[in-house]
Amino acid sequence: MMTKLNRIKSMPPKIILGKIYRRLYNKIYYLYRKTVIMKIGVSIDDYVFENWKSELRLISAVNAKKYAKHVENMGHLDSIVLKAEKICNRVFNLLGSGDYEFEREIKWNVDFKSGFAWENEFYKDIKTIDLTNNADVKVPWELSRFQHLTVLGQAYWITGKEKYSEEFEHQITHWIQNNPVECSVNWTCAMDVAIRACNWIVGYMYFNDSLIPNEFWMMFNKSLFFHGDFIYNNLEKGYPSNNHYMSNLVGLVWIGLYFKNLNYKSKKINKWLCFALNELEIEIENQVYDDGFNFEASTAYHCLTTELLLYTSILCSKNNVSFSEHFEAKLEQMCEVIMNITKPNGLIPLIGDMDSGRFIMFSSYGDEEKRDFRYLIEVAGEHFDRDDFKCHVLSRSTAVCLFSEFDSLKASYKPLSSVAYYEGGVHILRNSEVYLAIRCGQNGTAGKGGHTHNDQLSFELNVNGEDFIIDPGTYVYTSDFRMRNLFRSTVYHNTLAIVDLEQNDYFANNLFHMQDQTNARVISFDKGSFCGEHYGYIRHTGLIHQRSVKLEKESIIICDRLVPGAEKFEKNVNSKINFIFDVDVDLIEERGRIIADKNNVRVEIAINSGYVMSKVFVANQYGVLKESNRLEVTVQDEISEIWINY
Repeated sequence: MMTKLNRIKSMPPKIILGKIYRRLYNKIYYLYRKTVIMKIGVSIDDYVFENWKSELRLISAVNAKKYAKHVENMGHLDSIVLKAEKICNRVFNLLGSGDYEFEREIKWNVDFKSGFAWENEFYKDIKTIDLTNNADVKVPWELSRFQHLTVLGQAYWITGKEKYSEEFEHQITHWIQNNPVECSVNWTCAMDVAIRACNWIVGYMYFNDSLIPNEFWMMFNKSLFFHGDFIYNNLEKGYPSNNHYMSNLVGLVWIGLYFKNLNYKSKKINKWLCFALNELEIEIENQVYDDGFNFEASTAYHCLTTELLLYTSILCSKNNVSFSEHFEAKLEQMCEVIMNITKPNGLIPLIGDMDSGRFIMFSSYGDEEKRDFRYLIEVAGEHFDRDDFKCHVLSRSTAVCLFSEFDSLKASYKPLSSVAYYEGGVHILRNSEVYLAIRCGQNGTAGKGGHTHNDQLSFELNVNGEDFIIDPGTYVYTSDFRMRNLFRSTVYHNTLAIVDLEQNDYFANNLFHMQDQTNARVISFDKGSFCGEHYGYIRHTGLIHQRSVKLEKESIIICDRLVPGAEKFEKNVNSKINFIFDVDVDLIEERGRIIADKNNVRVEIAINSGYVMSKVFVANQYGVLKESNRLEVTVQDEISEIWINY
């Protein structure tokens, strides 16, 4: 197992020197910054923003009537107004909390699921994670992202009622008063600062023609400027960087464009913008493989990163700023990945971590299915003029209404086919009835495994539009480290597990790191079959796990082998093959076979060895546990073959 010292030794000298320099610089800078913030504070004279308006273009109240008509035609009008009323009553459902109503004012610095509150102090002195309690810092962060502003804005456009603009004004005023610059838990993560800033900017676009007084907008713009300053001075660029740094850059682009026509600190604003645009060109290369898949080994984080970049590309195009052709081509590939991995029921397979994260929720806030990213395919269809993107969705989301004129389709629907993403490590077998997603590839984030699970050769199965075998998800991160580790363990995935061994080792209290030990690779792939292997067990047993999957006309044949990969190997190991079922699947045992039934769709699993049924938890969204069934098949012979007939 690689120690911290060994990891440091493996780094290039340039990286080590850079880390030492940044650490020394940061120590001096943050000491100085704390002194300034605590003794003097930060301020901007009111005259800077007096009667100033941003010229940023993305959505406009000029289109409010057209938008309301589209929403009404799709049957979403009443739903949007009802959601806006809940927000006006300070009722929120975040990260599995269920509807939670604040008695009076919103408590921005509280995890209302556990009741834990963070005191306001200099942000570098705030301890956001404590594994000895059950507090989840993601709750106040999620609330303070202000993704609910789109609902208030849409209700305002639909009804014209100023109560929604007044609620917008009140909530942001209250947040600013209770979250002094750099002195609350909501200033501890630059990613969340960036997402909040972008949602505030969208809120501005909805409400800038309302009756909100200029005094509010001056306060709003000052705070937004401080957001930009904070992000630039607290960039989350690691080794390697990840979605946090990508969101930092996106935030700087949005803020830079928002303030582009402001005379105050124009050189600084232009520096933010130019820096972020240039870095996004670099980071899409660093964080996205040539096959279009994000490098974090997580389908959900791939979708989040795509959303960050897609909406930013649209924003830039509407404000006469262009990314390179290579950037746009790679972004289009990322959208194509989402189309190809999406199951017939509209959901993505949950490979790697899934924290229900979104960027800007132009549609379905509050009742969205966390695994449904078809709205991105819709928006991408308009942005890239791709008819195949437009065809592979069942209905228009309210998001696409904001960016398109609903061009007619130029091509007929073509069924999706099998596809392999060798770098991304996700491989899809399809026919007219079956969708099967298999995980086989490198650990995420350049081997650090921050959002990786022990899921090599695991799979999800959907038959005739119904999920049968699923990945159990993620559940939570820091609020329960034991459950965090359980959900990323080998036995919690649909693969072969050797008792008491993990595919990749990890430390129980290091929740965002996993050793890179599987070296998984695809042996062969075509439209009807897959074969792959991983080396995660070889260090302990001398054995390699190989799995082949063959998709035939009425059956799926899954064959597992443990083959010698070293001079010394164990001939008999205690191993089992796991199958975790969706919560709505009914199981019936019949003489060595399992009948799985869901909504009158049936599959039959034929087993030639012993098995046991057990209960497990699954989490199809962050923070929500449901009980389901697991089938554990005992491996008795050198080759284990299981037939799934459909």
